[in-house]
Amino acid sequence: MESHDETGCQAPEHPILCINNCGFFGRAATMNMCSKCYKDMLLKQEQDKLAASSVENIVNGGSTGNGKQVVTAGVVDVKVGTVEVKKVSAQISGDSSSGESLENKAKTGPSRCATCRKRVGLTGFSCKCGNLFCAMHRYSDKHDCPFDYKTVGQEAIAKANPVIKADKLDKI
Repeated sequence: MESHDETGCQAPEHPILCINNCGFFGRAATMNMCSKCYKDMLLKQEQDKLAASSVENIVNGGSTGNGKQVVTAGVVDVKVGTVEVKKVSAQISGDSSSGESLENKAKTGPSRCATCRKRVGLTGFSCKCGNLFCAMHRYSDKHDCPFDYKTVGQEAIAKANPVIKADKLDKI
């Protein structure tokens, strides 16, 4: 292996801070800037070149021989401001039945078990019969569920496994 002196690669004696005072360390290869500041500087130079060339094209007539212009993509800085959100509530006065249903939903109390009327809150269990139950009555055999699980299971199996019937063969 070669030593560092022979290859010309030497580590700096002390770290160099970025010249933009961003708090990161820079390198001589990036003009004593950190990698982010260096990329930003290169991007700004590219934008300045594009702006200068587009201004020259506009001033000098700017059209090429075939009438088409070259479009280049660049980064656009967009400042985002705060957006005010206004909430507008409207009430329909013509239909009284819809107003009553909204009041009924607002007046419904805490969720309760359909069997024992115990408060269940967020821990309630919904059954396929459409009711809400506590932990004790959550199973179908504990609350006399009218939902027919057997028929639904048979239909699901029949749908998933269609009957395959082979063509009849001619006997010799």
